[in-house]
Amino acid sequence: MSQNFKEIFKNLDEKTSKHLIKELLGIDIEKPFENIKRILCIQPHPDDCEIAIGGTLAKLSLEKKEIVYLTLTDGSFGTNDPSIKPEKLAKIRKEEQERAAKIIGINKLIWLNYKDTELPYSPDVRNRIISIIREEKPDIVLAPDAWLPYEVHPDHRYAGLLAIEAAFFSSLPNINRIDLEKGLETHEVPLIGLYYTSKPNFIVDISNTFNIKINALKEHKSQFQNNWELLILYLQGIGSFYGKKINTNYAEALKIIPKILLHIVPIVEII
Repeated sequence: MSQNFKEIFKNLDEKTSKHLIKELLGIDIEKPFENIKRILCIQPHPDDCEIAIGGTLAKLSLEKKEIVYLTLTDGSFGTNDPSIKPEKLAKIRKEEQERAAKIIGINKLIWLNYKDTELPYSPDVRNRIISIIREEKPDIVLAPDAWLPYEVHPDHRYAGLLAIEAAFFSSLPNINRIDLEKGLETHEVPLIGLYYTSKPNFIVDISNTFNIKINALKEHKSQFQNNWELLILYLQGIGSFYGKKINTNYAEALKIIPKILLHIVPIVEII
């Protein structure tokens, strides 16, 4: 590179940092899905992947990327109707998610079935996710941004932390070593993508797949049937907000972070 490191870091901003990552690591944050074949999308509840990045996932599915959903909780408390018991709602939401995923173009769904609102933030849960990462071998893991300001739902915060930790540790053989004893190999996840983020660095044009996202969300009747018009306004508003940034109708946003920058790198926030 023409500049020395002192000058580079002195003038570091988002554009410069992306260039630096591409030069030093060979990772183009502006084209994170270009060489990706397999994606693991981790969600706290049935519907989160589609609400946050359903258009992106539909677009990637049309590009023949392999996508797997991992849902951490059963969604059994997601209702204002006292006549629906948790066990019944969990069954309903699982069926809704299966139908919605097919519309997006996803056929493999994995469920951990922790109780809604009570997802444990623990090494045991993290190890279960590590095992799934080692089984599925994704090139990128997508998950909620645990650092979204004012996020009140513990399942969302913990899902983000557990997912990013599992992706970081899945390459270390002495973590969850029982996997190796069962014949699984460690797996290196080079990229993490955070959705529901306030610090995006990658925006995806979903103008051609926005309707696929909407049709998928229509399957989540237990969640949105009574407030569908409000949800549509919200999704159109958010989609338009990000669309304007790249001169398109609708878009979705992600924070893409190379795994190597997920530990003791204070400047990662500006990437």
